[in-house]
Amino acid sequence: MRDSRYDILFQPMQIGPVTAKNRFYQVPHCNGGGYRDPSAAAEMRGIKAQGGWGVIFTEQCEMHHTSEITPFIELRLWEDKDIPQLRKMADRMKTHGALAGIQLAYSGINGPNLYTKEVPLAPSAMPIRTFTNDPVQARALDKADIKNLRRWFVNAAKRSKLGGFDLICLYGAHGFGIFQHFLSRATNHRSDEYGGSLENRSRFVNEVIADMRDAVGDTMGITLRVSLDETVGELGFSNAEVREFIEMNRNLPDLWDLAQGTWEDCSGPSRFKEESAQEQLVRGIRELTDKPVVGVGRFTSPDTMVRMIKSGTLDFIGCARPSIADPFLPKKIEEGRIEDIRECIGCNICITGDMTMSISRCTQNPTFMEEWRKGWHPETMNAKGDSQSVLIVGSGPAGLEAARALSLRGYDVAIAEGRTVLGGRVARERLLPGLSAWGRVVEYREYQLSQRANVETYFDSQLDADSILEFGFQNVCIATGAKWRADGVSRQHVVPFPMDASVPVYTPDDIMEGRKPRGKVVIYDDDHYYMGGVLAELLVQEGCEVTFITPSAYISDWTVNTLEQHTIHRRLAGMGVNIVLNRGVVAIGKGHVVSNCTYTDQLQEHGCDAVMIVASRKEENQVYLDLKSREADWADAGIKSVKIIGDANAPGPIAWATYAGHRYARELDEPDRGDNLPFRREITELALD
Repeated sequence: MRDSRYDILFQPMQIGPVTAKNRFYQVPHCNGGGYRDPSAAAEMRGIKAQGGWGVIFTEQCEMHHTSEITPFIELRLWEDKDIPQLRKMADRMKTHGALAGIQLAYSGINGPNLYTKEVPLAPSAMPIRTFTNDPVQARALDKADIKNLRRWFVNAAKRSKLGGFDLICLYGAHGFGIFQHFLSRATNHRSDEYGGSLENRSRFVNEVIADMRDAVGDTMGITLRVSLDETVGELGFSNAEVREFIEMNRNLPDLWDLAQGTWEDCSGPSRFKEESAQEQLVRGIRELTDKPVVGVGRFTSPDTMVRMIKSGTLDFIGCARPSIADPFLPKKIEEGRIEDIRECIGCNICITGDMTMSISRCTQNPTFMEEWRKGWHPETMNAKGDSQSVLIVGSGPAGLEAARALSLRGYDVAIAEGRTVLGGRVARERLLPGLSAWGRVVEYREYQLSQRANVETYFDSQLDADSILEFGFQNVCIATGAKWRADGVSRQHVVPFPMDASVPVYTPDDIMEGRKPRGKVVIYDDDHYYMGGVLAELLVQEGCEVTFITPSAYISDWTVNTLEQHTIHRRLAGMGVNIVLNRGVVAIGKGHVVSNCTYTDQLQEHGCDAVMIVASRKEENQVYLDLKSREADWADAGIKSVKIIGDANAPGPIAWATYAGHRYARELDEPDRGDNLPFRREITELALD
């Protein structure tokens, strides 16, 4: 039974002509599937309906072919042919009493139209603003264009109704939506009745919502997503002007959906954004309107959710990332199972699916986007196979997830951990600056395992092949992780580069084990994810003078995909880190490193007292190799299978490890698929002509 403190979260709420069964509101979020993987996206949303969400939205849906954001893969509603795949999604979303919402987007200056080859249209003639800096400009909408655009929105609304949706969200936030482009003086330079004063800049959204109300408003709720603060200076749509706009148009939509600034501002990772980070920007807006308000803030605590509602700040609790990490978050609160919630860690791996045009992942929830492709359910495992016991060597994220999932299938599981704590790399990385929330990866699994009578854990257990063969486990899973290399081998160097033995060289493992450099430190980053930047921050905090050298044009290059690259650069530059871009390290000499320009190969020396190399990792797989070399002894030892998973198999981000652990648990004792694909996919139907 749920705690009565949380009763308010389960109150029904009106949104125009429809009623949400509770206040849990999954705001629009991308998933890397879009028009390419509609069944995978539909089943993912349907799982959230099972999990108790009252409102479930699609991702951004391009509503007309004159505005699309290729290469990024979003939904499309360009013609009637698009309705069936969206209807499938709406049907899944509406199971268990949820409202199904669709987010209609016209991208304006964010739509380069690389696929359709149409000339982009925007309130004013401006260069296209995208992640990829496309050399394209938009043409200013004339009066005929605006009339057409209003009609296109009505057509999209009618198609949405035919698709079975209950709600429409008009996208005007994160800089991506035409409504924000009209509202902001930064993108609206018009001198006619659609530009200038706030009343004029509000004209277009008022017209569109009035048009749509006439078309579908008797049966569908219309919501408007607006940025809380555009954060682009004096010309931008500021928080003060947002408040003025809402008060001026207090009953314009059936619900106000509020989201901060750019996508990076709104969905920043936990390293830089705390839970409820947008609260100050939202507070007081509810008093300016008679309509309900939803806001976001990576809400993971039900107590925070209750506070946001009781304080009058929000009417609905908006979640994207927390709904990915645990689609059953509402149901677990309702059933009094708070401790069973898989809390979002704010790593933003889910966002990388959209940014890399691939199927998304989640560090905490390895079943995300595999609900249809592989039939994986986040709360239900497949039945146990023929064998009984599994030994898991290593308790990092891969080993812990494998143990958790295997125990749910009914296997007897033993975990052999060489140290005195669970968690492997996560247990160490969570202590680094900004990464404390990542500890939830361990905490969730450690608690779940503590509730299982069929799991035993053994610490200080450095096992070799002989001892494993003696134990008599039927299945052996090697999850021994990886170690950072100290020789510089990664992308720039395929073999070690020269190093003077007198210069202290450190790796991230050394730092996490307490061995710290002093004085002037050069960090050589050829990994390009978070680790180099995090350790630079740590060393500055501890008094080191840091020079950060990377062959990339960006510090922590891959974090562009987790929406934190700009923040990392700004943070380190503000701390006094000497950032050296487009240069690699070719040698470590006495008291200096030698760097080379990645374009001209011109050499340069950088004085230092120590060097830290953040390059690549080497698998800790010796026990697996030893077992494989003695495969002839397995049958006598009662061993049916030996597998290696996670970083021990191939190092990658933590989400890759939890996925590997879950996959191992799902597939143990399952029939061999042979050469068949291990997942389902959809293929575009060929035209008949």
